[in-house]
Amino acid sequence: MIHIYCGDGKGKTTAALGLAVRAAGRGKKVIIARFLKTDDSGEVPVLASIPGIRVLPCEKTFGFYFQMTEQQKAEAGMYYRELLEKIFAEALRERADVVILDEIMAALGYHFADEERLIELMKVFCPDDKLEERELILTGRNPSKRLLSLADYITEMKMVRHPYEKGIGARIGIEY
Repeated sequence: MIHIYCGDGKGKTTAALGLAVRAAGRGKKVIIARFLKTDDSGEVPVLASIPGIRVLPCEKTFGFYFQMTEQQKAEAGMYYRELLEKIFAEALRERADVVILDEIMAALGYHFADEERLIELMKVFCPDDKLEERELILTGRNPSKRLLSLADYITEMKMVRHPYEKGIGARIGIEY
C-alpha cells in the first residue's frame, strides 16, 4: 500500500520512521532513502543499527535550494533521479517489504525528481492487484493531486504552533 505523510507540521519523517521500526520489529525488510537531507541527523546511526533496516547513505549534499547555483541544481537533479532508480532496483532485488522516500515531495517540487517516473516505479513496487505485501511511504509538503489519488493512506500533519515562529531554530535530537 502507498502512504503519504504530508502537511506543514512537524512529524512526517517521525511517523515514517516509526513505521520502519515497527516493520523491522516484525521481521520485515525496510529501505530508507532521504532526499535533500544529510546523514547528520540523530536517527541515522540508530536506524542503521536495527536489523532489517537499511538507510541508504546520502553520498552528496547540495545545501539549501535557495543557496544553490544553477549548476548545483542541475547536479542535484541528476543525483536524485539516479537515487530514485537505485532505490527501486535495490528494493525489488532485496525483496524489501517497506520503502520510505523521505522528503520526496520536496525533490519533486524542486524538479530534482520526475513525478511520472516515480509513479511508474511505484506501480511496479506496489502493483494495483496488491498481491505483494509491500508498503511505500512518501513524505513531504505539497504532494500533487495525482500522488494523493494513488495513496491508500494519507496523513496530514498540521502546524498549530512551532518554536520557529519565535525565532528558535532546529534543535539537535528534536528536529534533527
